[in-house]
This record gives sequence, structure tokens and C-alpha cells, in this order.
Amino acid sequence: MKKIIFIAALIAITIQVRAQTAAVIKPTDTARLYNPAADANADIAIAVKKAAAEHKNVLLQIGGNWCIWCLRFNDLVTKDPDLDKYVRENYVIVHVNYSKENKNDALLAQLGYPQRFGFPVFVVLDDKGTRIHTQNSAYLEEGKGHSKQKVMEFFTDWSPAAIDPKTYELVK
Repeated sequence: MKKIIFIAALIAITIQVRAQTAAVIKPTDTARLYNPAADANADIAIAVKKAAAEHKNVLLQIGGNWCIWCLRFNDLVTKDPDLDKYVRENYVIVHVNYSKENKNDALLAQLGYPQRFGFPVFVVLDDKGTRIHTQNSAYLEEGKGHSKQKVMEFFTDWSPAAIDPKTYELVK
């Protein structure tokens, strides 16, 4: 009986450890970048709180692991030091899944149906969670990928500083 209890406890501990380590997905792990089981609304709520505390905006990258353009975009941003640094200084990123397993229909309806632009599609929220921009990624493409220059322009155009009225006040 003690052996059975010991084995059961060992299995439970192993499952708990695996669950905790499996939840951490690196942005460079493109095979699991978009999680169909994720609660996108909860992830966004956490991101908005973090953005408010850090004076950032929230960047929703909507797509799926099935989408080569989604993975290419992520690859460009995470592997280019300039883009990676800029996006991390100005945005809290949430990868919102769209797949046959979970289309996040209700969330996308609240965001104004951004999927109409194809994938990936980007939605920028301010630090209060208000949608301020939806970006069609086709405008950022170049060749078989995305243009670093166009992506950087998109990031800078919708950064917190770009939409802060103080940025445009005349110096007296």
C-alpha cells in the first residue's frame, strides 16, 4: 500500500513539474507559438495590466502555428536585434491563436474582426486595453518575408510615444 501511495505521489509531482515547464513557451519556439488552449481574454487582461505598469502598449499578434507568414514575422522580430529591442521596450506581446481548434470568435468580434485582413494580423491596444489600431500585415511584406524597415515603422508609428499628446507639444 505504501508503494502505491509513493508511486502515485511521484507521478503527481512529475505531472505538476511538466505542466509548469510546458507552460513557458519561448518566442523562438515557433512550433508552439500560438496556443489553441490559451485563454486569450485572460492573457490580454494580464498584458494590459503589465503595459499600464510599464508605460507600454499591447501588441496582439493574431495567427496560428499553421501560418507560415505568422512564423516568418515572429522569426524576423525575435532574431533581428533592433526590432526585438524596440518591440520589447514599447509593447507587451500576446500571441492570439486562430485555428480550427480555437478561432477565438468572440474576442475577434470585440476587436472589429481583424481576421478580415488575413494572417498574421496585428491589433494594438493602449495601456487601458482600448484598441487603437489594426494592421494588415500584407503592407509589411517584402519578398517571401516582411520588410524590417516597414515593420519598424509600424512599431514606431503605434508606440506609446507616438500616440502621446505630449510628444507633439510645442517647446516654449
